[in-house]
Amino acid sequence: MVADLSQLVKAYDVRGVVPDQWDESLSELFGAAFVQVTDATAIVIGHDMRPSSPGLAAAFARGAAARGADVTLIGLCSTDQLYYASGAMDLPGAMFTASHNPARYNGIKMCRAGAAPVGQDTGLTEIRTLVEDWSTNGAPAQPPTTPGTVTERDTLTDYAAHLLGLVDLSTIRPLKVVVDAGNGMGGHTVPTVLADLPLDVVPMYFELDGTFPNHEANPLDPKNIVDLQARVLAEGADLGLAFDGDADRCFVVDERGAGVSPSAITALVAARELARNGGSGTVIHNLITSWSVPEVIRENGGTPVRTRVGHSFIKAEMAEHGAIFGGEHSAHYYFRDFWNADTGMLAALHVLAALGGQETPLSALLAQYDRYTGSGEINSTVADQADRLTAIRAAYGNRDDITFDELDGLTATSKDWWFNVRASNTEPLLRLNVEARDEPTLAAVRDEVLTLIRG
Repeated sequence: MVADLSQLVKAYDVRGVVPDQWDESLSELFGAAFVQVTDATAIVIGHDMRPSSPGLAAAFARGAAARGADVTLIGLCSTDQLYYASGAMDLPGAMFTASHNPARYNGIKMCRAGAAPVGQDTGLTEIRTLVEDWSTNGAPAQPPTTPGTVTERDTLTDYAAHLLGLVDLSTIRPLKVVVDAGNGMGGHTVPTVLADLPLDVVPMYFELDGTFPNHEANPLDPKNIVDLQARVLAEGADLGLAFDGDADRCFVVDERGAGVSPSAITALVAARELARNGGSGTVIHNLITSWSVPEVIRENGGTPVRTRVGHSFIKAEMAEHGAIFGGEHSAHYYFRDFWNADTGMLAALHVLAALGGQETPLSALLAQYDRYTGSGEINSTVADQADRLTAIRAAYGNRDDITFDELDGLTATSKDWWFNVRASNTEPLLRLNVEARDEPTLAAVRDEVLTLIRG
């Protein structure tokens, strides 16, 4: 097919509707272009449980093998399991998933050897250019090349062992944990990773089903953790965990059934990773994490580095600064000891270790890391995103008590609050995040900015 790749290739991945925007023929071209741009002689490929994923992954493998690359297929896996394979095998990799998007979507998250990111500035633009050319004009004839081999390998057990080697859970008290896999890849990874720990695991929606029959696999949306919250209370559980569709993000619910801010988890894990590294180190956080995050990092001897939103950007900052950990308010958590890649499962193990290593409930444990009140991410469909950002800047521009930066979208900061408005990389949306020192201030700022966004 001839495709409009401007709607398909995003800032740090490929994502679109199948078969309307892309299909297996286009995936095969992506496989060939990936090998050419990365100069790979061997790659590893995994996929999630979406109905279109196996066929798209196989087509990508054909394209890669035709260019002479040996392909290792690891089959059904979470995105962080693919990153594990890329790191442990030191191979470029491709993961077929559309994360939390509806079932008709699919996508590719690509990385170089060692799980190094492939984004718009690190190869994805070149891949797009090749695929656009080849989809229109046909791929050029190649010199005679011996096709690469295609083999299969199971990495789940090794992935679990690697994670468990990074967190000491040997002395935790018994815990009851409800896990909502959302019919996504958490249903594949959780049983193996948590199997031998002193946990009473209550599974929810572990059946792999890429049509998402129970709820969207996007725990960032409060409506999608309602079932988990109710089950935590009904079971009298110590906590709940919710994974998104490709299980690279993990959300936490406390014993009261209350959702825990991902910023609080970032702060908790940052403190633990700093302690693990002798009380020093750099920690990356994106610009929509809570004020609590850099405060906790400094209090525990670390150096916070603020950066823009998005996994390829965070990974680049991790590498540049030699950071030990990074966190995003979207519940992506990145670890130096996991090739700077994001893994919600490792963050979950840190939460279990922290909770199980003392006697207080999770809400009390996390109080020290959750110091302000936040709006969460509020999305608005906006036709002219740049126009709305200009209007917001103008509305606040004449106030002396406010500072601005444009690291990612527009951030306005006062002594009692801040907000960030930025355009989505994958959808026609403006995303608003607000934080304040108290609820009335939060509500006032949130409503004022939303009025400007929505006209």
